[in-house]
Amino acid sequence: MDQAQIEIRVFGSLSQIAAEEWDACACPEAAEGGRPIDPFTTHRFLKALEDSGSVGRGTGWQPQYLVATADGMTIACAPMYAKSHSQGEYIFDHSWAHAFERAGRRYYPKLQIAVPFTPATGRRFLVRPGYEEIGMPALMEGAVRVADAHNIETVHVTFCTEAEAEAGASMALLVRASQQFHWEDDGYKTFEGFLASLSSRKRKNIRKEREAAQAFGGTIRTLTGDQIEPRHWDAFWQFYQDTGSRKWGSPYLTRAFFDIAHQTLRNDIALVLAERDGRPVAGALNFIGRDTLFGRYWGCIEHHPFLHFELCYYRAIDFALANGMTRVEAGAQGEHKLARGYLPTQTHSLHWIGDPGFAEAVSRFLEAERAAVEEEIEVLTSYGPFRRIDVEEQE
Repeated sequence: MDQAQIEIRVFGSLSQIAAEEWDACACPEAAEGGRPIDPFTTHRFLKALEDSGSVGRGTGWQPQYLVATADGMTIACAPMYAKSHSQGEYIFDHSWAHAFERAGRRYYPKLQIAVPFTPATGRRFLVRPGYEEIGMPALMEGAVRVADAHNIETVHVTFCTEAEAEAGASMALLVRASQQFHWEDDGYKTFEGFLASLSSRKRKNIRKEREAAQAFGGTIRTLTGDQIEPRHWDAFWQFYQDTGSRKWGSPYLTRAFFDIAHQTLRNDIALVLAERDGRPVAGALNFIGRDTLFGRYWGCIEHHPFLHFELCYYRAIDFALANGMTRVEAGAQGEHKLARGYLPTQTHSLHWIGDPGFAEAVSRFLEAERAAVEEEIEVLTSYGPFRRIDVEEQE
């Protein structure tokens, strides 16, 4: 099909796009009732953000959903937002914004193809099967047209897949590398199997941490689907507010998001709660993908040693192993994850900058940054907790 036959439209609300049309592109692998690779680009997740007021007017995330159609059928779409700031992205471009402003240019608004507040790798150019070769180029061309039409200087695609990054590079987009800490199953089968792969000292440390955490004076449960009750969201909202106020100044998600999530997303959620005397005191919210568990939010109203590690990292590994999942993504940043078996992994983003001079300057920066990221990953991996087969351990 000639790309000239593709029509690109922009919608300000997902209510204008049928869920089955969007999901035919976002998660075609779930058409027979299975799980999507990740839930974050599904119609239900993005609509929960919109309907709850977490994105939209006054948030700095104004929906501009891209939809490509051919012969009356949706063949590709992308979650795009007009941004008036750089918050909630986890790929930091503040120095770019300052450089634009110093040069008398306007960095904001910018266009962001992303899942708001979600530093999880996934497809950003959502393409119906059979249209892979033309879907991503059509969407990217559409994004650039929107930028040109509104005198917007930049377009950013954050936490895209490695395949999308490679395709973007072939389209002359700027490729940026960053890193997170992920856990991967290497055939462990059980948590003890995972521990057996670690050095003796790290193995003993994790056992001590788990023992201390589990002695906090209560119980820990992982809830999914109908096991999650509205009262659990009342408790988690308190946890989320506490963490949000300390990390971001104010929480990104509204209280209404969790109410909507209970109605439309609870089958995508694994909620780990620590309860003492019948009262939740800490919790970790995870989203369930086909092969990956995505750790997203943690919070507490009582401090207990190592409870954070138990709920966020060890219980996530337990859940993944019990459910045949091969990966846990534990969110952005946090070198403390390394000692808990989460290794540095490269993540990717793409950038279009209209001004050739700025694009060249950013390209040079990204080349140096990419080398630094690769070196950091190599160094951090060498400090990982896993056994070295050429060294005999002394138990």
